[in-house]
Amino acid sequence: MGTVFTVDEGHVGIVKRFGKAVSQVDPGIHTKVPLMDNVVEIEVRTRKNVETMNAATAEQMPLKAVTAVNWTVTRSAAIELYKQYGGLEQFEQRILDPRLRSASKAGLAEFKAEQIIQNRNAAIRRIEELLEEETKGLPMELGDVQIESISLPPKYIQSIETKQTELNLAAAEKHKLERQKLEAQREVNTANARRDATKAKADGEAHKIRVEAEAEAFAILEKGEAEAAAIKAKADAIARNHTLVEYIRAQQWNGQMPSTIMGGDQPILWDMGNNSDRRN
Repeated sequence: MGTVFTVDEGHVGIVKRFGKAVSQVDPGIHTKVPLMDNVVEIEVRTRKNVETMNAATAEQMPLKAVTAVNWTVTRSAAIELYKQYGGLEQFEQRILDPRLRSASKAGLAEFKAEQIIQNRNAAIRRIEELLEEETKGLPMELGDVQIESISLPPKYIQSIETKQTELNLAAAEKHKLERQKLEAQREVNTANARRDATKAKADGEAHKIRVEAEAEAFAILEKGEAEAAAIKAKADAIARNHTLVEYIRAQQWNGQMPSTIMGGDQPILWDMGNNSDRRN
């Protein structure tokens, strides 16, 4: 009759018979053969390993870094991990931790100190790539990598701060110049708009005056042509009907004879009124 045993949640059980790993069981209740079987639990939850190391940047500046990685045992391969490495602690000490240190040093060495400070994520991505290559084929699933801290020489930190201050001042001055440039351009645009508005107004007034002058000139021309046409019509009428002219003249006569007349072909004016007085 077998002996009952349990495996906790977040673990798998490795059943050993006479010291040899023969099977893997999931969390729950199981049985084993007394005196023959022994059970070892391996955690399959996410684990975190942290490494502190001395490294160098691309320009050979020394630094101290603390990096970490999250990882889990591949559940289906837990028995293989046990067979090859003897358990989690042995796997971490002999396999994972050295590879994390190696990938971290190699990744940091590809970046200058300033790049690591300003763009730490790029260095983290590179360390992840290198660590994935070094752990390929192992019974584990790699999670995310972190750079928890970077310690650079104090003199370099001071120089970085000074440089950053200078960059900030330069950026502020550039912003000020850009703002002044925009304000100057705004004033130019305003002046141009006012000039265009004044010109448009002047052009409109000139056009109005020109239109009014043309209309007045046209009206005068029309009036003159009408008067000329009327005079011509009267002249034509008089020329065509001399009797009508005499008739109108007779209607307008007041019944008195002219006081002077021309004498035949001679340019002599006779005073008809004085002769009448003499006869009387």
